[in-house]
Amino acid sequence: MTELVLVANSGDGTISTLRLHRGDDPRLEALATTGGLEGCGTFAVDRDRDRVYAAYKGEQAGIAVLRLDRGSGELTELSRTEVEDSMTYLELTSGGQLLLGASYGGGVGLVWPVDQDTLAPPTARVEHANLHCVVARDGHAWFVSLGDDLVSQHDLAPDGSLTPMDPPTVALPQGSGPRHLVLDGPAGYLVTEFSGELFRLTVADDGTLEPHGSVSFVDPSQGLSRSRMGADPREEHLVWGADVGVAGEHVLASERTSSLLASLPLRDGEVGRPVGFTPVPEQPRGFRVSDDGRYVVVVGERSTEAALLEVGRDGALTRRGSAGVGTGANWVRFVS
Repeated sequence: MTELVLVANSGDGTISTLRLHRGDDPRLEALATTGGLEGCGTFAVDRDRDRVYAAYKGEQAGIAVLRLDRGSGELTELSRTEVEDSMTYLELTSGGQLLLGASYGGGVGLVWPVDQDTLAPPTARVEHANLHCVVARDGHAWFVSLGDDLVSQHDLAPDGSLTPMDPPTVALPQGSGPRHLVLDGPAGYLVTEFSGELFRLTVADDGTLEPHGSVSFVDPSQGLSRSRMGADPREEHLVWGADVGVAGEHVLASERTSSLLASLPLRDGEVGRPVGFTPVPEQPRGFRVSDDGRYVVVVGERSTEAALLEVGRDGALTRRGSAGVGTGANWVRFVS
């Protein structure tokens, strides 16, 4: 049994297509590389239509729509749409009718209707400082603002319009730097960049989020100090949280200064302290867990390999192989 894995490489403006081979000897195989996507650091995948929506930078930022050939792994460009600011995070709604984006540099969140293989003009706009993530589900959308330490929550209509929920925002601790959010059924998990915390949240029937405490995902033996806006984490040896994912009964979170992936157990709805820290490719900005929670593919911004890890029942992560990718690798998605 195999499935595809796509990796964005912002350094050389490419997307790498890998194949995951499961079975007794799981491994990653490099298939193809698609170029011409300057600074590409995020994309969204429509699995049903084999379409990839990839953000690029340059003199004029934009989003390219590409067709995925599942046999060869090659991506063929179909269209490009200019956008006002380069996107840091892209998310498709279920069914692929709407594409949502969050721009860190522009501090703006946008919604575009998908018109076959092109994007229609934006239908909604959200503004908060340093937006780093957007998640859409069940007619709702949540934008995570690192600069304002909050999550902005909205009802999302089929026509792409946004209506603020009550309350319109969920506050996180000042200076914590909320970064990425993942939802898993009625629960949500959010990682912070500056404080290195994993927050557990619940999702109410109306889509509003409520935080329920946090736990550190930073290895205490690394001696890292709390970070802040504008700091150089590597130079000052500071916390540099990045990504989050759910793998069965564990939540995984990456920390870039130490290049470690933490595994935290889920027990009766609560998140426990990390049960292990696994070395991964240097400066792990992005990783993704397979749909069944069994495998993780991790990439590092200062590495040119994607590492394949297998998740044990106890949360232990065992390295099973790797494959070459481009420079500045920072985004991973599975295509089942």
